Amino acid sequence: MTDILTPDAPEAEEFLDAKAAVARLEELYTQATSFLCTHFVKAMADGAPDGRVRAFYPQVLFKTSTFAQVDTRLSYGHVSAPGSFRATITRPDLFRSYLTQQIGLLIENHNQPVIIGASETPMPVHFAVAHDATMTVPQEGAADFTLRDVFDVPDLTTTNDDIVNGTYVPADGIGPLAPFTAQRVDYSLARLAHYTATDAAHFQNHVLFTNYQFYVAEFESYARAQLDDPESGYTAFVSTDNATITKGDQALASPVKTPQMPTYHLKRADGSGITLVNIGVGPSNAKTATDHIAVLRPHAWLMVGHCAGLRNSQALGDFVLAHAYLREDHVLDDDLPVWVPIPALAEIQIALEQAVAQVTNLEGYELKRIMRTGTVATHDDRNWELRDQSGPVQRLSQSRAVALDMESATIAANGYRFRVPYGTLLCVSDKPLHGELKLPGMASDFYKTQVARHLMIGIRAMERLRTMPLERIHSRKLRSFEETAFL
Repeated sequence: MTDILTPDAPEAEEFLDAKAAVARLEELYTQATSFLCTHFVKAMADGAPDGRVRAFYPQVLFKTSTFAQVDTRLSYGHVSAPGSFRATITRPDLFRSYLTQQIGLLIENHNQPVIIGASETPMPVHFAVAHDATMTVPQEGAADFTLRDVFDVPDLTTTNDDIVNGTYVPADGIGPLAPFTAQRVDYSLARLAHYTATDAAHFQNHVLFTNYQFYVAEFESYARAQLDDPESGYTAFVSTDNATITKGDQALASPVKTPQMPTYHLKRADGSGITLVNIGVGPSNAKTATDHIAVLRPHAWLMVGHCAGLRNSQALGDFVLAHAYLREDHVLDDDLPVWVPIPALAEIQIALEQAVAQVTNLEGYELKRIMRTGTVATHDDRNWELRDQSGPVQRLSQSRAVALDMESATIAANGYRFRVPYGTLLCVSDKPLHGELKLPGMASDFYKTQVARHLMIGIRAMERLRTMPLERIHSRKLRSFEETAFL
């Protein structure tokens, strides 16, 4: 079977207008997905066609022969050297605002057009039909023909993190323009729907991670109050199975099945609202969640969870603002070696400290009564206390760690790896080295009050970050020597 059926895509064209460029990307993407869906439905009904069915992702291609003269305070929006650069694109409808901004900066900073056309990367049929709830791709062997003989399927050679890991070597000399390929993005969009039971379109630019279910109830209560406040700017609250309310007194439908990582979205019209993800316990979940949310290019993500306090001077309910991380989670070692430092980001640290002061009404030296700044250790063994204490305790002491959990360093390290601004504010829930284990009845009134405040501090920090220009939040600390032009 040698014939290949492809859509009749328009020729590649230069654009000096970002909105027009994105409109062409949408046109090409819609043409490709519609073509694949139509032929897929026909093949399922009538059997395999006489030729192979193939459509291609659209792409942005950029060529320049000169170095850009740009405002060096901006860490993105330009290529680092003359050459050719490209990015395959998926779901331009979902990423319209992001693509318009990034393409616009590229055109403005270089005074050069972008070239929009079909790429040479085939679009897997699984991703083409993913957004039509009436269509599913059968498992291998379920159809009357071998699926991969007719349609393209996901390809791991274009579904990886080589670009963000700094290991990508272009075979044809054309450099990457964006941190992820279209197939990598499509893969994560599908995983997000699976793990969170909410559509990627609902995710907001500010993401809170927690490891404690109590915060979900607090978040929903806050969301309902905000929806009843016409001055809040929030427009909707989305829960599991995309259940949506726009008024505080509306009921939310019960989920058919609780997802692995329940996720909730307090939305604003421009996407600048807040998403809360309950990742549960452990670094594996923390990596999984951030691996996939990263393709949405959020403006910031923060961990607001529980931890073990390691100092006798701490009390249950005290806060810990991480300014360094001891990484013993082991889930990112192959992607980001442990010798790579994970720096604290000034804008995030200041926003969190100011939020603590705002919510607790404590300032300056008084704030030290309830908040310690220091190193947070992240371990992959929840029952580390049961091991020989000489090893772990010695390392914790040498690192000057003030708290230990199972997620924070993973989230921060993946933020660093994916160039997503990150931060951590934890609440001390037990002190295992000092005889206060996490057992029923241990929580004091102070602890209960602080837990109720904790989520609000994360929300207030995000609201502060929302008012900052994007170029201020995205520190050069997150950018390497040679970076993609797209953020």
